[in-house]
Amino acid sequence: MAILQKHGKNSCPDLASIKENPADNIGQAGSQKKWAESSQNWTRPVARVWTVVLLLGTCLLYCARVAMPICAVSMAERFSWSKRETGMVLGSFFWGYCFTQVLGGYVSDRVGGEKVLMLSAAAWGAMTAFTPILAHFCSQPIVSMTISRFLMGLLQGVHYPSLASLCSQKVVESERGFLMSTVGSGSYLGTLVIGGIGSLMLDLYGWESVFYISGLLSVLWAYCMWKYLLKGEGMYRTAGIQSKLSKRNWLRLFRQPAVCAVIITHLCTASTFFTLLSWLPTFFKDTFPDAKGWVFNVIPWFVAIPSSLFSGCLSDHLISQGFDTASVRKLMQFFSMGVSSVFTLFLCGTTTFPTAVAFVSATMGLTTFSHSGVSVNVQDLAPSCAGALFGVIMVYFSGYLIEATGSWASVFGLITVLNLLGLGTFLSFAEARRVDIDLAKGRYHNIHI
Repeated sequence: MAILQKHGKNSCPDLASIKENPADNIGQAGSQKKWAESSQNWTRPVARVWTVVLLLGTCLLYCARVAMPICAVSMAERFSWSKRETGMVLGSFFWGYCFTQVLGGYVSDRVGGEKVLMLSAAAWGAMTAFTPILAHFCSQPIVSMTISRFLMGLLQGVHYPSLASLCSQKVVESERGFLMSTVGSGSYLGTLVIGGIGSLMLDLYGWESVFYISGLLSVLWAYCMWKYLLKGEGMYRTAGIQSKLSKRNWLRLFRQPAVCAVIITHLCTASTFFTLLSWLPTFFKDTFPDAKGWVFNVIPWFVAIPSSLFSGCLSDHLISQGFDTASVRKLMQFFSMGVSSVFTLFLCGTTTFPTAVAFVSATMGLTTFSHSGVSVNVQDLAPSCAGALFGVIMVYFSGYLIEATGSWASVFGLITVLNLLGLGTFLSFAEARRVDIDLAKGRYHNIHI
């Protein structure tokens, strides 16, 4: 898959040594392949345009994704849903999300990530816009909303694998980090936008307007991308250079302790994030009924954006100063899962709205440090669907806990336990070195470039 393309380049010392002697190992054909790959990269001005477009697309992705959590309270009142039923609707998104992760990367490698992004955005944008219609015209809204959120998950699950594929095919390796971190910040920007504007629309025009606007804007983005960037291109097989490990080496890869540690940590990080993302609007409405939605739906994500950028700059600076890469990754993950858990526990005893907003903002801001911790490793080693799959269980189980215990403290306690489990695993077993190097040694014929 595209995520493994960089493994076949000079980032691997063993393969780099092969490329240093092309006459003895790869020959003239290898040099031609390398030239062909570099000739397909975007120029810097084109890369800037695509960065802005993909940033906006990721922003709209989260506008559509977070529309349901923001409107969940109003919809639960309108359709008489219990906490458990609300949790089922919110969690059904991740049932679909976990199924198309690998498929999205596989298809993107063959037809182009930009085309998969465009088609999926048109589909999930239309699904978002039709959500209110499905809710009102179906005799069982709980069923129609669960199915629609499942389909939303299926369609949005291809987004990040397609981004990774597109980046590996079109961006030079030295510039991929900046592009991916910038585009990735669109998730917080989208949550911030829908949290602010969406909350105002919810109060002024009803919950339906949130779905209509976010869905139609997403369809418009997909159309503009097709019309002006793809120039009306159809679906065809790209000539990009593909790479993959053999099936046997994939099995050996996942037996590595460091790989298992990354998977478990990513699983815990993603599931706690999904739980907070899904349930925080309901928490504030239940605990502080008179609070303004635009406040608690905006401030935490306003803090998350600079926090994410700061963590990336800090980790890069520490590594450039000579600190051990693995130690820096573990330090970032300690802030993400360890320190953030302290503020999560503080939420159990908070009694004032400003204090609750401050604790949630600190929690979400520190959680973004994982982008410089486990997320750096998981892009190379862990399957993307692991965290999403566990997120299904967490979101639904949280609704069950709230209904059974009548206390939000049980949910925040569960998040803390999961954070500590993931942090302990990562600190014990995580490594910064590429654990698949041993698989490449002497097996260069197993990596198809």
